[in-house]
Amino acid sequence: MSIIPPYLRPGDTIGITCPASKMERASAEYAAEVLASWGYRTIIGNTAGANFHNFSATDKVRLQELQQMLDDDDMQAILFGRGGYGVVRILDRIDFSHFKKFPKWICGYSDITALLIHLHTRYHTASIHSLMCSGITPETKDDPFVRSLKQTLSGEKAKCSFSPGALNRKGICEGELIGGNLSLLANLSGTVSQPDTKDKLLFVEDVGEYRYSVDRMMINLKRSGWLKDLSGLIIGSFNESKETETPFGQTEYEMIWDKVKEYQYPVCFGFPVGHQKQNYALKVGGEYRLVISDNCVLEEI
Repeated sequence: MSIIPPYLRPGDTIGITCPASKMERASAEYAAEVLASWGYRTIIGNTAGANFHNFSATDKVRLQELQQMLDDDDMQAILFGRGGYGVVRILDRIDFSHFKKFPKWICGYSDITALLIHLHTRYHTASIHSLMCSGITPETKDDPFVRSLKQTLSGEKAKCSFSPGALNRKGICEGELIGGNLSLLANLSGTVSQPDTKDKLLFVEDVGEYRYSVDRMMINLKRSGWLKDLSGLIIGSFNESKETETPFGQTEYEMIWDKVKEYQYPVCFGFPVGHQKQNYALKVGGEYRLVISDNCVLEEI
């Protein structure tokens, strides 16, 4: 059972920082305005709008700013600016000693998956897999996926209905929900951050990968023991796929099904999570029930 950080109340403070790739500061400022309309204060770090090659700043600066926000007792949550690449470079240098005593909500996805899974594995603390500042825009600020972040931060239990997929294996299952970006999950295999997935609900998604790479990463998860004893498996979006000169011959959904068809647990395809507008906020370490039938539902319990 994961430790659940305190839910946010009006007047609480959310920090915004960029521990990975660079982003425009205006995007962080707009997201801060939306968070303010929800009743929260915001503090935007100096990494938002800065750049060092493709990163927002050097490893040292990104680490220092994230560490300061983790240790700040006047800050109740951290929403990251964007993903990209960079968290895994600083992950083992983060000091979680204060965070363990006073946990707070950590929110993001994509490259941030490394941090979310590390928190689950090493510190048994829940976090939120959600869109980031880059996903909060004038076009999306009122959509159900941005609202799902607001609802999760405030403690409202999630319930998401979605369309059934052709490859679904029907069933009902429950368990702690973990997962995120497939590339990052595979990268964590064999490290101190790899979680025990027995009886867990695992979700995966990715973007912009060669199809053979997705196949290779799924084989990595299978050989590393991620897939064997799950309670259930949730497949999100795999968009902007790439092919080599000779096509791989399977879609991502087909190759994933090949890796798990020997198991008995429920599997659903096409859940609204991933690198797309339809990116529902999910509590990593939260307890969920998954119903896969003609009407599919994932709900927090």
